Amino acid sequence: MNAIYSKRFGLFRNPAVRRELQSLDPIRDNQRIVHLLTAYEFPFDITRSLELALFHTYASPRVSGLLARTGEFERHGQKRYDDTSRLISEFMESGYDSEKGQRAIAHMNKIHGHYRIDNADFLFVLATFVFYPIDWLNRYGWRKLTPSEEQALFYFFREVGRRMNLRDLPNDLADLRAFTDAYEDRYFRYTESNRKIADATVRIVEGWFPRFLHPLVQPTFAALINDKLRMAFGYQRPPSWFTGLTTSALWLRKWPLRWITFKPYPSLIAKTTFRYYPDGPPDIEAVGPDGLL
Repeated sequence: MNAIYSKRFGLFRNPAVRRELQSLDPIRDNQRIVHLLTAYEFPFDITRSLELALFHTYASPRVSGLLARTGEFERHGQKRYDDTSRLISEFMESGYDSEKGQRAIAHMNKIHGHYRIDNADFLFVLATFVFYPIDWLNRYGWRKLTPSEEQALFYFFREVGRRMNLRDLPNDLADLRAFTDAYEDRYFRYTESNRKIADATVRIVEGWFPRFLHPLVQPTFAALINDKLRMAFGYQRPPSWFTGLTTSALWLRKWPLRWITFKPYPSLIAKTTFRYYPDGPPDIEAVGPDGLL
């Protein structure tokens, strides 16, 4: 039976979470490992890293072009963000074998089935969901992921890929990284659709903050991505002082988080605020483009 942990004195991390993680097998127990990482260890960081992962995919004209043609991102940006978050969060929290996890993947497949999407594009998006949490946490997390946890993320999303009926799934992290590098070398370039979807994403995030902070959102995105992505979006590199300030703030926040956490414990969908759905998390089958439901 999977344990449910509580904070120590309502503020301090429970070391039992780390002890369980260290006892688990990355192949056999990848669903439990991903749950512990997202619900206890890194709820904020994994959410931010997956947001950047999706942003990364818009540097591919094959991805941004489809999104631009549907118009969903520009017309209903916050809804699309919340819908995507609702489905991904469900199978990461509940596991792909759970009843809710299976429903989330099935509904995601149903939505994708209305569009012509190449297998390579699916694999590329899936790869970002593996590498962005690993790279983000190893740089900005309050601790680095263990090799076992990195492997668990890979095996978890590879199984999700199988349930999405993807072909030619890589056998290990090295193969997945090689595929991603080759895909980006072949397809990444600047197009208007890249810029259009990137700017639409920036507008979504601007809506989360007071108006006087809006001018900082796009430079922050630009500071957190590499030159290859900036070129694909047509974004300028921010001044070095701004990039340094942004990364320094992320470095500083991780030190107190070694011992304390302000996030709910566990951090679950039921406790998550969805801006487009103020009455609470929507039903799994209720999310998606209105015309497809």
